[in-house]
Amino acid sequence: MSTTLRAQQFTLARHLRDPVANPPPPGIEARRLKVYRELFLGAIEGLLAGSFPVLRSTLGEARWQARVADFYARYRSQTPLFTEIAEAFIDYLQGIELDAPWQLELAHYEWVEAQLYLSDAKDPAHDPQGDLLDGEPLLSCVARVLAYRWPVERIGPDYQPTEPGQAPTLLLVYRDGDLQVRFARIAPLAWQVLVGLPGTGRERLRALGNDQVQRQGLMLLEQLREQGIIVGTR
Repeated sequence: MSTTLRAQQFTLARHLRDPVANPPPPGIEARRLKVYRELFLGAIEGLLAGSFPVLRSTLGEARWQARVADFYARYRSQTPLFTEIAEAFIDYLQGIELDAPWQLELAHYEWVEAQLYLSDAKDPAHDPQGDLLDGEPLLSCVARVLAYRWPVERIGPDYQPTEPGQAPTLLLVYRDGDLQVRFARIAPLAWQVLVGLPGTGRERLRALGNDQVQRQGLMLLEQLREQGIIVGTR
């Protein structure tokens, strides 16, 4: 590739990313450049809109389009895969000053939903009927235990909080047998059981408190196994 051609390509790419900050390459009419930009930016916007529908509707069209345009102009993606653009967008949100403080967490929550829906992961070897006390409970590979400062499952066009809740939002997000992604708010006890350090069920429950708390924790593990969220023991 000649030096001249390479320079022309970089000039074109910079202009298409951010036409305000970068002049157009010579010899290409503005109408054609506008078509190219709309095609490229539109493709990225379409991918992101499909991944973050709640964020898009909550921000409103003008703010959403501005956010996508800024991502397109400023972020230097390290992946060539369209399927990883949503994750790149979350990385971008972590590095900017947000005009709505819940944006990053809402985007992450929607990204997790999409990842679980599309996942083709398989659970590692396990015993479906294993002893939940003496064995190590195994969470389904299509389940996630999450904690957020903001009530992400409630945020939408009609509810945009300005302050985080007094307590964290603890969520269990999972894909059920019908391939539908569902979420449930969980109590601190359930969150602690599910995110506990690797170890047997007995070791996890002992770390939580007295005998009554441990009995409640064991009942929870058994219920989650019935639902397929705990798939058994390692």
